[in-house]
Amino acid sequence: MLKFYDQMGRKDLPWQQNKTAYSVWVSEIMLQQTQVKTVIPYYQKFLKSFPNVQALAQADVDQVLQHWAGLGYYSRARNLHQCAKMVVSEYQGDFPRTLEEIIELPGIGESTGGAILSLAYGLPEAILDGNVKRVLARVFLVEGWYGVSSVSKALWQLSRQYTPKSRTGDFNQAMMDLGASLCSRSQPLCSECPLKSDCAAHLQDKTVEFPHRKPKKKIPTKQATMLLTLNDHDQIQLIKRPPSGIWGGLWSLPEIQANSDQLERFDSFKHTFSHYHLQVEVVAAQPTSQGVEENSNAAWHNIDQLSSLALPTPIKKFLSKHFDFG
Repeated sequence: MLKFYDQMGRKDLPWQQNKTAYSVWVSEIMLQQTQVKTVIPYYQKFLKSFPNVQALAQADVDQVLQHWAGLGYYSRARNLHQCAKMVVSEYQGDFPRTLEEIIELPGIGESTGGAILSLAYGLPEAILDGNVKRVLARVFLVEGWYGVSSVSKALWQLSRQYTPKSRTGDFNQAMMDLGASLCSRSQPLCSECPLKSDCAAHLQDKTVEFPHRKPKKKIPTKQATMLLTLNDHDQIQLIKRPPSGIWGGLWSLPEIQANSDQLERFDSFKHTFSHYHLQVEVVAAQPTSQGVEENSNAAWHNIDQLSSLALPTPIKKFLSKHFDFG
């Protein structure tokens, strides 16, 4: 694997230049559930605005969420902000160097913690991201879906067993790179793989079967009604969603329970999350009749300034379809 890394490993990704615990941490959080090519522009913009952990800790959470809009899984951004504040207040801006301490920080699990410690500090800690799971499941023919506790435990055991004490960061990067390239989910290039002579799935012609997929489950569709309220000053009423739940902390059209038959239908849109489809009916109202009750979370926003707000992608897409805000 180290030979593979030296010859073919990725070494020119933005977060690999002038590598620090901060750059590794931000990239690792962004890369959860998200592909490298999608992450790169987000990462570059994020680092430009928040070049270090102190800058991120001092930033307003709305500003952080705005930089995250479009990446999804917004709890990652809130945890990132909270974590930065803790690193500054409790560790004087330096990430802790033990796994026990680092996984106590918000949003950092064992694999992310292992990545930070090994890639930034060269410490001998194992990782187990999606790419590494796929490589190990194939090489050792690990039965079952990752989400099952016993399967996850078996993969962790293998990862710790084979992670070397020296050049750990290079080894971990090599495992991630292998899973992202030659050992991809579909059409793996086994003939070019450095582990082909040791891979049980390849030797037994079972690479299509492994790793075992998550058991299929029908995705339900949830219905929601949202309110579009405009005033005479070219302003739209938006509400800041609660920190937890979907689109946590972002600005959105308010959701209402009212009978939409009594309101004028404006349009609709559909968005798919990992666990369900959301079918949204948007109804229009006059500010005086069906406006959202004034509270600390509701506010009027100029239409031409919507692009500067942290909006969920489907809401931003819907509004940009109907209003010109750049």
